[in-house]
Amino acid sequence: MFTHEDLSRLQAQSLKMQGFIRQQTYSPEREKTLRRFSSWEVAELIFKVNQSTMRGRLAADPSLPQGYVEEDGRQRWYTLEEINELRRRLKVSRKSLMPKRPAGKRAIRAAIANFKGGAGKSTVALHFAHAAALDGYRVLCVDFDPQATLSHSMGLSDVQEEFTVWGVMARDLINETERMNAATRGAESGSALPQRRLPSSITDMGLSDLRVADFIKATNWPTIDIIPSCANAAFVEFASAQYRNLNPEWSFFAAVSRYLDTLPADAYDMIIFDCPPAIGYQSMNAVFAADVLYIPSGPGYWEYDSTTSFIGQLAEALEDLSAFNGVVPAGTSNLPKAFHDIRFLLTRFEAGNELHRAMRSAFEKVFGDRLTQNPIEMTRAVEQSGRFLSSIYETDYRDMTRETWRRARSSFDNAYEEFRGHLLEAWVNLEDEA
Repeated sequence: MFTHEDLSRLQAQSLKMQGFIRQQTYSPEREKTLRRFSSWEVAELIFKVNQSTMRGRLAADPSLPQGYVEEDGRQRWYTLEEINELRRRLKVSRKSLMPKRPAGKRAIRAAIANFKGGAGKSTVALHFAHAAALDGYRVLCVDFDPQATLSHSMGLSDVQEEFTVWGVMARDLINETERMNAATRGAESGSALPQRRLPSSITDMGLSDLRVADFIKATNWPTIDIIPSCANAAFVEFASAQYRNLNPEWSFFAAVSRYLDTLPADAYDMIIFDCPPAIGYQSMNAVFAADVLYIPSGPGYWEYDSTTSFIGQLAEALEDLSAFNGVVPAGTSNLPKAFHDIRFLLTRFEAGNELHRAMRSAFEKVFGDRLTQNPIEMTRAVEQSGRFLSSIYETDYRDMTRETWRRARSSFDNAYEEFRGHLLEAWVNLEDEA
């Protein structure tokens, strides 16, 4: 017979191995660091200008970042901070290298969601975040998945559960309950109405004293922050069900939306959600807060079947939320929930696989132009980057053949550029910030 004590003992054993694995995965000091980028990458892949043009600009203006020069003098290497300074100061053909951002708008929010495990949600979220950062955008990632793959890939491992989405939701429960009680006391008949009370086990955790910024952690990418997750946050589904019983009027699904509404409109450009492989309290918070829904799926029949079930169950869940219509104090999200865009993205696609091509055709017939044109291809470089919790953008092309690296990067570049295009179209339709 096995009890919770046995499970706790097994987890303790696993945590020891987890520390060893991280030591092998990350740098010796257990801190993930961001590599430099070669002048070839900066010119052709990031700025998309001719290398000779960039060399000429650098020679003409010695005050520009000159990067680190290799001993043989053949190649320069730049940090992301240096790349962004070049982006701010350089113009090519009188055009700015700064990324497009609609004026007067808050950050655009995209949820990467599907309840099928292994669909590539974390891989897509990681690569899109890194590609956006190289594109010059400031990115906030929100890891809703207790598996915490995105958090680990961003270099965060020792995360306390109160600083995860669970903490955001529990803090929101406290604040919303206090707001409701204040409204009741302010009503003429308030004395006759019962006050909503939360147990001290919740109110004494100190969550209501946490600042908005306390949940946001820096990553090894200087323009990417994250609200991380951790394995201990897996109980959020159970806890949230209990919280709803404590205050049935609490609009639990709007907790993260309310939190994000408190961020300065210009703090970030893109906010990317990595959702758990299930429809629950966390994933409903993600989709309710999102402006754009991106649904990744593998190219097999079972993935297609699971994706079909996912959108059906999500539709039913969103319909159920309509009961809260008119009582949800969410500044930028309202009921019934409406997305500015919904897209389906094929992952692990092999162009030479007849089954994959057939399933892609099936996706196209059903979802039409909702299916993105650029699937993410399965290559050895993609498999390797996933195994080491890194994106292809973090991988040094000298660690493999340049052709293998370029093929993998090209696949993600194309998928990201399409993603960015969809976000920009949705972005301009967001309400202006007051």
